[in-house]
Amino acid sequence: MHDYIKERTIKIGRCLVETKHTVRTIAKEFGVSKSTVHKDLTERLPEINPELANQVKHILEYHKSIRHLRGGEATKIKYRKTRNPKPQEKLVTVK
Repeated sequence: MHDYIKERTIKIGRCLVETKHTVRTIAKEFGVSKSTVHKDLTERLPEINPELANQVKHILEYHKSIRHLRGGEATKIKYRKTRNPKPQEKLVTVK
């Protein structure tokens, strides 16, 4: 494994432990894909730093346990923004 990959993996792991951000957010910060972040944290980090990997594992498990709540909240916000109430037409009564 190249040195720059090891360094990136440790930086990503420390960032996750310190900030508890999601994988998606960290990927944007580091300019890599979500897949790369996930592979760094789940496959490479245990080989490099097992103690840090254990801390990261707990955070990732927590994120996984609440992802259905985050998804529901995101959908709720999405539909609030896109909902355009149509003006109601006045009913005309016929005599």
